[in-house]
Amino acid sequence: MAYCQKCGTEKEYPYGKCYECGFQPNHPEMKNNAVDEGGFLWGLLGFCVPVVGLILYLIWKDERPKTALAAGKGALAYLIFGAVVFVLYILFFGLLFTFAY
Repeated sequence: MAYCQKCGTEKEYPYGKCYECGFQPNHPEMKNNAVDEGGFLWGLLGFCVPVVGLILYLIWKDERPKTALAAGKGALAYLIFGAVVFVLYILFFGLLFTFAY
């Protein structure tokens, strides 16, 4: 059995929260071991599926900031790319119809 570091109450799990005083020790074993390296593939996923990139950014922005930023940048790049293609499409067909008549 383990004892609470704050109040001394016996508890069942050594790194768990104390039910008497609410104290929870900060041990490395309890930290989230998520790898946060960012990376090109997360950006590519955000570019190919911008909704997923935006959702991943919103979910991971505090927990995995580098990966969230990569996915968010991919989604933003898609939106910029789509806007540029749309403007070029309108200009091209606008000029095409102007010279056709």
